[in-house]
Amino acid sequence: MCVMTSTVPSTTDNFGVTDETAITSVVGQFFSAFVSGADAARHVSVLRTILLPDAIVVNAAGSEPVVLTVDSFIEPRIELLSHGGLVDFREWMTSARIELFGDIAQVWCTYEKSWSADDGAHHGRGSKAIHLVRTAAGWRISSVAWDDEPAEPPTESVGPRS
Repeated sequence: MCVMTSTVPSTTDNFGVTDETAITSVVGQFFSAFVSGADAARHVSVLRTILLPDAIVVNAAGSEPVVLTVDSFIEPRIELLSHGGLVDFREWMTSARIELFGDIAQVWCTYEKSWSADDGAHHGRGSKAIHLVRTAAGWRISSVAWDDEPAEPPTESVGPRS
């Protein structure tokens, strides 16, 4: 289930599409790109149409953030999703909040993912911050940052990573 909320009034384009609808569509396309199987390259290639050419993608799930370009983000995912490393992989949004002002927007969302590998079935979840800008071609993603929850729950209270 996905719940979207906005903090400021939306505008509507010439076709009656609200900003929230357009932004939700772009974010939905982003999540839909991550599906394993024979069509994985086609699914992932959609990212080139919804990410700005110079967008940055930041994986904050490790001990140090990894900053990626569009190409350095897309190419390994095509390989991973299309060549059997992950089977039945999919990722979906579970909740989201849209913050919108003029031609900029932020979507703060939680997500889950599931897949199978040689060592069995897996499930994970985390959060993403997705920034978008309105262009002549519509809303496009300018940056994405994500962090995954640890695979094993901590045994004691943990604050921010150091």
